[in-house]
Amino acid sequence: MIVSNHRPFHHKYRPKQLDELIGQKFISITLKQALLSDKIAPAYLFNGPRGTGKTSSARIFAKSLNCLAFDNSTVNPCGKCELCKRIDEGNALDIIEIDAASNTGVENIREIIEKARFSPSQARWKVYVIDECHMLSTAAFNALLKTLEEPPRQVVFILATTDPQRVLPTILSRCMRFDFRRISLKNLENHLINIAKKEEISINDEAVSLIAKHSQGGLRDAESLLDQ
Repeated sequence: MIVSNHRPFHHKYRPKQLDELIGQKFISITLKQALLSDKIAPAYLFNGPRGTGKTSSARIFAKSLNCLAFDNSTVNPCGKCELCKRIDEGNALDIIEIDAASNTGVENIREIIEKARFSPSQARWKVYVIDECHMLSTAAFNALLKTLEEPPRQVVFILATTDPQRVLPTILSRCMRFDFRRISLKNLENHLINIAKKEEISINDEAVSLIAKHSQGGLRDAESLLDQ
């Protein structure tokens, strides 16, 4: 008998395109407009509570910039080409995700800056996603600032944070800022009901409502609770 590994719901139902973002319609529209008009900023700040779609949006944006099925940026990445798959799996060479909580020092940022000067090896755009960027040291922020002031061509920085007050004002001024909101109860409940139907899970409305309330506006927490 073949036993398949269980994929956690927050991985299995991670949005693949900007239109699939839950409860972040304004952000979806604005990022799509940037792609359609080919006005790509060198740096973005994704701010908001945990589990509201910041990292997912960063990956989708990276796919939209680089999908091999199109010659230019697209709002509908195919999700099937080698690069889209690698980005979804988190192992694309030119899409670098860094957890600032464990890479706080200036040496880590200097290494990023050195590599950012080189052209992408596979993709059109090199994308750096720095999660929990508020954890960077002041020296690291200052090193990053020099790169944001004179950004290399075909490089995009996406800084994600739950605490923008701890990000240097000089960094904030160089970024296009997007504020992710806590997801409404109604959106959470509808999303959980859709997952339950797809997974053939029998669950009543009261239980769905309880999970949605307990997750406090965080989609990832709601999916994990349903999974449990």
